[in-house]
Amino acid sequence: MQPIETKTNLSSLNDKQREAVVSEDKRLLVLAGAGSGKTKTLLQKLIYLIEEKGVSPSSILAITFTKNATNEMIDRLIISADQTGEYEKLLSDKRLSKVDKDKERFQQQKKYKWIDGLTVRTFHSFCYSILRNYGVNEFDNKFRIIGDEKKTEEDELSKHVAPETVFEVVHKLLIEQCEDTEFLLQLKRYILDYIIDKIHLKKTDGKYLPKDGKYFTTLDGTKVRSKSEQFIADWFYRHSIKYEYEPLLNVRDFDFHPDFYIPDANLYIEHVSDKSFSTKDKEEQFKKGNLLLVKTYENMTKDSALFNHTLDKVVKNRLPSNYHRTIALTYKEEFNGYHEDVKDFVAQIMRITDMIKVENIDLDFVLENARKDQHERVRNFYELAIPIVKRYVHYCTDKSYLDFNDLISRSTSLFQNQEDIANKYKSKYQYILVDEFQDVNNLQVDLIKLLLTDKTQLFCVGDDWQSIYGFRGSNVSYIVDFEKHFANSKIIKLNLNYRSTQNIVGASNEVIKHNKFKVEKDIKASKKSEHKIVVYSGVSEEENIQFCLDKVRELQDTGLTSEDILFLYRRTHMYNPSSYSSRPSYSKTFYKEGIKVQAKTIHAAKGLEAKVVFIIGLTEGNGGFPDIWLEDRIFQVIKKANHDLLMEEERRLFYVAITRAKDKLFLITEKGNESSFLKEIPETFTVKTSISIKPVVEKVITCDKCYSQLEKLWMVCPYCGEKVNEQTNREE
Repeated sequence: MQPIETKTNLSSLNDKQREAVVSEDKRLLVLAGAGSGKTKTLLQKLIYLIEEKGVSPSSILAITFTKNATNEMIDRLIISADQTGEYEKLLSDKRLSKVDKDKERFQQQKKYKWIDGLTVRTFHSFCYSILRNYGVNEFDNKFRIIGDEKKTEEDELSKHVAPETVFEVVHKLLIEQCEDTEFLLQLKRYILDYIIDKIHLKKTDGKYLPKDGKYFTTLDGTKVRSKSEQFIADWFYRHSIKYEYEPLLNVRDFDFHPDFYIPDANLYIEHVSDKSFSTKDKEEQFKKGNLLLVKTYENMTKDSALFNHTLDKVVKNRLPSNYHRTIALTYKEEFNGYHEDVKDFVAQIMRITDMIKVENIDLDFVLENARKDQHERVRNFYELAIPIVKRYVHYCTDKSYLDFNDLISRSTSLFQNQEDIANKYKSKYQYILVDEFQDVNNLQVDLIKLLLTDKTQLFCVGDDWQSIYGFRGSNVSYIVDFEKHFANSKIIKLNLNYRSTQNIVGASNEVIKHNKFKVEKDIKASKKSEHKIVVYSGVSEEENIQFCLDKVRELQDTGLTSEDILFLYRRTHMYNPSSYSSRPSYSKTFYKEGIKVQAKTIHAAKGLEAKVVFIIGLTEGNGGFPDIWLEDRIFQVIKKANHDLLMEEERRLFYVAITRAKDKLFLITEKGNESSFLKEIPETFTVKTSISIKPVVEKVITCDKCYSQLEKLWMVCPYCGEKVNEQTNREE
């Protein structure tokens, strides 16, 4: 390809990067493989627009996903403008705090007017400024930000943070809702059934009863043996009727335990189920003692209205006329001892609230769908949760609170309803650059589309192979099917990896080939190396830890620092098990031995790189990697989960992990339980190592003459008649 003549120095770019930078296409996606310089290309595009095309910085909008990404972008622009090189030295100075570096960044940004004139923002920060300036038309523009935790960092958003978190608000609203006695009891029943007694959802057969006899927990905390007995006990509790469960009784002939006794009515209730033993002998005893006995039956419980009526008739009519039947329940008393379980329930409400907002689904529609679900638990959850979500939405509106999803959806709504404001932003930003486009969700794409005109140039960079945030609502289809979502678009692929060696790149290419939903790319490595990927299979976790410990020591002896070595894992427990776990631990062992390395989950390591990378926990099955976790069915009411798509995301996560390594890569597994991902890497890229399992040793006695195998107690060989020498033992 003939180099394009430019005033801007583009000599540091390869052909594909240069093509992307100088492109005049109105809708351009730069598909950049790992380590192919996508951020460099985006920043060079920005500089090119200003220097070459004479574009005003104020007409450029660069959107990122995190504050760190925004800071990195500004840092690299400052470094490119700073002729002295002092700013780059300052950033690498470990003696300076983050606060000091943030202050210096701010000052440097103001120093270079062209950088200061740019709009480089996260999605949330950008929407924040829109609503702060024009939100009076859509919301209260004096709103405050409500998040999962109180912000401690100093930035634009932190100045207007709500005094309470999402959790605190939802928890408070739940307690208020519990002032309705019926709701309170339904919530308690849900928590007892599906959180406290969840073990019993698996097996209901009596033989699976735990040794302590626990079966179902009633509203007052009594442990009963069946669901129908639980129903009866709950009915007593709801009507403030005191009862005894399985009291000891001896009338005449023998000891026995009737199911329930109501002291104030002097009434015994025997509940007969399909699995009950004959009650004939018990009934005889009641007659002899002239005691009042009422029998209820399992099939009656199938019709709750009928059963309620039966109990009402049987029990209430036998209570004194002045019997106190009102019930006064409080949240504090009812959930004493269940606070952590309530927190779990609140966390689930927060999760579905986020999902509903990202998917932009009507709350009543969600509830309607949930009511059709075949599972009682799912139906019950949404009957309890949706009223709380509605209260939360109203509460936030009343208090002028917006969460992060609200920031985007309200901005989108503002543009849709206020054409003059939408046009103001459309005319302001002629160039929109989006980093990490593979991570966009529905709300973010809607916002981008509302900013576009026929004249706007949209420049997106990303890698569908690194889309790993599906659980947060990101939708990989926007980058895979970019041309469907953005008409008259063009795609340029950056296929040269500058980070990793050819073995690492080759292995990562082979792994990702197994995904069906992707854009094909032919990624090549610019770095050559003789180092193959080491696959180590220990026979135990202890052995794997020892191997890694020895390797880290070897690497550090060659001059590598803790910054050069990165340990990656799918779940935190793989590196640092919980304190109550007896499992051997990488973190504890390394700490004990005085070894320092970087250690992160793969999600947290996105965007990082290291000279040497260890990926641990590469085993099959539960707790390994891939870790296909089809989340609770509760969430599938809002968004269906698909096993194959989840597997593809797991594979993309493995791809991200592999491509963090620059020079050396170690894959740690267990003998006989290797991750299926390892089988996807051709042996040409790897060297496999392990401590061999000792061969099975067996004592065998053979005849010295005919070499026939003999039994231990034989004195004479039955095959040749030779006398057996007691010392004739051979190991085979």
